[in-house]
Amino acid sequence: MDSSDTTTTGFHHVSSSPSSSPISSPPYLPATPTTVVIHSPCAACKILRRRCADNCVLAPYFPPTEPLKFTTAHRVFGASNVIKLLQDLPENQRADAVSSMVYEAKARIRDPVYGCTAAVCQLQKQVDELQAQLARAKAELTNLQAQHGNLLALICMEMARTQQDCAPQFVSGALAASPCMFQSDADFVDEISQGLVWDEPL
Repeated sequence: MDSSDTTTTGFHHVSSSPSSSPISSPPYLPATPTTVVIHSPCAACKILRRRCADNCVLAPYFPPTEPLKFTTAHRVFGASNVIKLLQDLPENQRADAVSSMVYEAKARIRDPVYGCTAAVCQLQKQVDELQAQLARAKAELTNLQAQHGNLLALICMEMARTQQDCAPQFVSGALAASPCMFQSDADFVDEISQGLVWDEPL
């Protein structure tokens, strides 16, 4: 037997002839890569060093990219109080509650005595000052409107009085000028009759 046609290895018989194997092997298909989703723990669970469950109540409000947000709230209120407060509230109010807690915690850290009360008092003082300025502006505007109305009334009265004073003077002036006009007309007629007007060169 020719060694180039067949090769015996142990218990397996491998033939190099293409017609010796009736069934061809299937083509090689590469494996499809699978996407592995890695759940990153929230900032609260990472700081508390505990496992972050899928239904973690803190995960939607303390993402892993904002660790300072939970650190501030945890420093003032404590993690247990934050969790209890969020569990007692409906989901549509939890985001506002977290924002309020973080704001109050920052104010308490900045001012340990008064906390956010100092900011509220300062804002209330500004509101009172602005309301007082608005009241003064309204009073000044009312005063100016009254002065403007009085000025218009005086102008109207003065114009009416001037018109009343000018009417008799106009009538009397017209009557007083009438004899002069008649006299001038008579003199002009006399001059025409005497031929004095035509003696002047053109």
